[in-house]
Order: sequence, then structure tokens, then C-alpha cells
Amino acid sequence: MGTDPTTEPHPAPSPTGPAPVGDPAPSPTGPDPVGDLARVEPAWVTVSRTVTADDDPPPVRPRRILAQLAAGVLAAMVLVGVLGAVAASTLAEREAVNDAASMAGVIAEAVVQPAMTDALMAGDPEAVDDFDRTMSRSLDPETVVRVKLWRPDGYVLYADEPQLIGRTFTLDDDQREALDGPTTVAEISTLEASENQFEQGDKLVEVYRPVWMPDGQTALFEIYVSYEPVAKRTGQLWRGFAGVTASSLLLFVLIVTPLVLALLRRLRRAEVHRVALLQRAVDASSDERRRIAATLHDGPVQELAATSFTVAGASATAAAHGDATLARDLGAAAGAVRASIRSLRTLLVDLHPPALSRSGVVAALADLAQSVRAEDVVVRLDTDSEDELALTEDAQRLVHRVAQECVRNAARHAGPAEVTLTLHRTGPETVALDVVDDGLGFDAEAVLADPEPGHLGTRLLAEAASVPGARLRVATAPGAGTHWRLDLDGPMGVRA
Repeated sequence: MGTDPTTEPHPAPSPTGPAPVGDPAPSPTGPDPVGDLARVEPAWVTVSRTVTADDDPPPVRPRRILAQLAAGVLAAMVLVGVLGAVAASTLAEREAVNDAASMAGVIAEAVVQPAMTDALMAGDPEAVDDFDRTMSRSLDPETVVRVKLWRPDGYVLYADEPQLIGRTFTLDDDQREALDGPTTVAEISTLEASENQFEQGDKLVEVYRPVWMPDGQTALFEIYVSYEPVAKRTGQLWRGFAGVTASSLLLFVLIVTPLVLALLRRLRRAEVHRVALLQRAVDASSDERRRIAATLHDGPVQELAATSFTVAGASATAAAHGDATLARDLGAAAGAVRASIRSLRTLLVDLHPPALSRSGVVAALADLAQSVRAEDVVVRLDTDSEDELALTEDAQRLVHRVAQECVRNAARHAGPAEVTLTLHRTGPETVALDVVDDGLGFDAEAVLADPEPGHLGTRLLAEAASVPGARLRVATAPGAGTHWRLDLDGPMGVRA
């Protein structure tokens, strides 16, 4: 049970009449009804927990579960589709790089290596033209979109783009790796280097491979392969992967759905059974309380009443025969029996208030006010009629429980006090119960945090009032009296 201390100003409760029900915290600048006590302004402390109807777990609905399952499967398909697309693209690029590397090796061995001459290495224009004709006859321009031949110093010996021939560029790390290896280096190029100013598109597959002149000099052979086959291969791989994944997920749904439906049916039956058991427990508790109350009323209470009359008669007989001592003892015994009867009748009201179920909460509160038997404690009652209140059965039980505990607490702990109990309609769908006494008061936060044995009922009250549409507060301080306020709102308070 948590507490929620607030800072609402609140005047000391008035002993002369009910506290205002429209506004539980009137301005402290008003008239001073009780002298020094009015100068004490305890703050409101909310003792009940805020509970809404949404706090209860919703009933199990098969459509909702199936919709959640479908949403989960759809989310899984989207996630798997995205991951599959990334994986397919990576795999397709790897295949394209390997294919381009193999192609470059074949072209270098079968076409480039035999066409290498010392004149070409020296940059002779005729040798460059001869090499260009050889490349044009041997390569597919739709597959190989660029061809270059480099010297180790970065000089372009040949390129199928004439504007590159004779220019010198700084070799990057991949080109150096291919020359120093010697090895074949293949990768996806984003065409951001200065040598790629004449290449078209966003990406190409780039391959470097060393070749050798007849005299052993090394040159660097480079080709760029179109990226379009990579995109096509990615689509093929993704479609195959997505087909397998989608069919697997659909098969999973077909297998799981009957199982989920069977589990839902069992869960619904278990939920209905649990609700029935809870209702039976509540009904059994109510029946048992009613049975105990009836047994006490028809048995011990009646027998004690008869005993009281008998003892009182014996006391009168003893007094008539002049035995004053015996008469006094018998009179005291009769008084003790009557006190026991009153205690039992109070217990009967606690166990099963007959007026609450028979006549409503107003009559039950009247019985409660009359049942208080504490010295120097006066209980005043001010309520609207049953029709004006129009409380639900649950609200009537809660109001009676709170009023009963608050009045009994005042009788036990407030000392000489006047208790005012009011119950009024405060709005179209709101009802307020106020229990005000001008007694000793107490430290609300300390009692709620660590209740003494005599104040355990305060925490029980807080738990009882922790239901949707109810709020229980207290404003009190040592020497300032106590004001309990129960607000009922909406369906909890008013019958439809």
C-alpha cells in the first residue's frame, strides 16, 4: 500500500457538524470554529493506491492472440527479408568478384601476356594501337567496361579511354599489393578515385593482376566488369531465399495455429473455472458469515439475554430478602452479561450487517452510529437518502466498511470526541463519505509507514479502498483531530 502525501491545506475538523462535502479543503482564512485547533492545518495524505480498470488483466481473446501471432510472423518475415536481402547482396558480390578475378586471369594469360612488347612498355604509339586492336577483338564490351595497363610507377601505358593514356596516377594500396605479391586483387569499386573520372555508374567490379614483358619487366593489368550481373544475381538469390523462408514460416503458422487455439481454449476454460471458484469462495464466505451471525443471534445471544433476566430477577429477590451483598453481586453479574450481549451484537453487525443488505447503506450507518458504546464519544450522522445516493452494492459495502473502521478507530483512540459521519452526493457520478472527529489525532505518515498494533486497521482500510473509482484520504495531526474522506467516482459510486 503506498502513501501519497500531498500538500493540500486542510482545516481542523469541526465538532459541531459535518465537514463540507463539496470541497474537502476549504480556505484556512474562513471563520475559526474551534479556536486553537483551527490554526492547525494538517495536509491530506492519500492512503489508498490508485487503481484503474486497466490494471486488471484483460480476458483472453483468441482473435487477439491470433492477430499477435500473425503480426509476429509478419515482423519475422520482414526482418528475415531484410537480412536475406543483405546476405544475398553480399553473396552475389562475392561471386561476382570471384568470377571477375577468374576472367581477369584468363584474359591476362591468353590475350594480354602474348601482346606485351618492349615498345608497348616504352609507350610507343604504334605499339599502343596494336595492343588496342588486340583488346577490341578479344573482349566483350558489355562485360568488360574498362581496360588499363599500368607501369609500376603509375604511368598508364594503355586504356580503352584514350584520355587516360600517358597520364600518371599514384598507385593505391590494392594496386601495390597486386604488384608486390604478385597476386590478383578483386573488389567492388565505388569509382571515387581520380583515375575513375571517365567510368560511368555507381559501382563496378575492379580487378588488378600483374603481367610481365618478355624481358621480365612487370606491368599491372586492370579491368572493370559491369555491376549489373551482381544486381541480377542478388535478386535471384533473394527470391530463392525469400521463397524458402516464407514457405517455412507459413508452414510454421499452419502447424502452430491449431496448437495455439487448443491452448487458448484450455486457458479460457481455466479462466472461467478460476472466476467461478473465486465467486464460490466469496459466496461461501458471505454465507458462512451469515450462518455464524445467525447462530450467535439465535443461540448465545438469546441464552445470555435469558441469563441476564434471570440474574437480574435473582438480584431483585436477594434485595427483597435483605441480602444486599448478594443483590449487589448479582446486579454486577447481570451488568456484565448485558455488556457481553452488546459486544456480541456489535460483532454480529461486523459479521453481517442486516440493515445493509435489507435496507441499504443509510440504515446500516444509522445502526453503526447507535452501536458505538464508548465513554465521552458522540456520533452524529448526516446523509442523503438512499434514492439520492443510488450507490451500487460494491460501493455500499465499501462505504460501510470504511465508516465502520473510522468510527471504531475514533471510539478507541480519539479520546473524548464528537464524531460526525456524512455521506452525500457531490456530483452526477460522485459520492463522498466524510468521517470527522475532534479528538487526539495522529501522525498519518508514521502510522501508515509502520502501524502500531492498534492502528493495523488503517492499512486494511487502505487496501479495501484500493479499487477502481475509489480514493481514501486522511487529514490529521497530533492534537488536530482526524478527517477521513472516501471519494467514489463513476461506476464504482452510482448505479446505472
